Amino acid sequence: METELATWHFIVAGIVFVMLGALAHVVRAVFNVFPDKLSDTPAVNVLVSSDYSWGDYLIGTEFDDGGYYRLDSLKNLRLSISYWLIAGFGMMLISTEAAQMVAYGIETGLSAFVELFWYRIENLRA
Repeated sequence: METELATWHFIVAGIVFVMLGALAHVVRAVFNVFPDKLSDTPAVNVLVSSDYSWGDYLIGTEFDDGGYYRLDSLKNLRLSISYWLIAGFGMMLISTEAAQMVAYGIETGLSAFVELFWYRIENLRA
C-alpha cells in the first residue's frame, strides 16, 4: 500500500518536529549530569566536554554560570526547534522514500487513534 504525500502530511510532520525539538531541549537541559561548558575557550570545551560542539559556539547556545545548558532560555528552545524542523523537512524534501515513510507513519498513527477512540466509545455504552 503506497501512501500519497500531501500538504497536510508536511503540516502534521512540522508539528511533530516542533514537539520533538522541544522534547530534545528539555532532555538536554534536565538529564545532563555534567556541565557542557567547562571554560571560556571553545576549543577546550570541544575537546573535553562530550556534549559541547563547535555548533554550540557558532550559533550561541546559552549556558548558565555552572556551564550547564539553560532550560529557561528561549534562544536555546528556538535553536533546538529550528534544528529539528530544518533536519526533518530537509530529510522529507531530499528523500522521497523518507517522506513517504513519514506520511505512512502519520496516517497509521491517526487511524490507530481513531480506532481507539471508537473502541472506547463502544465500551462506554456497554
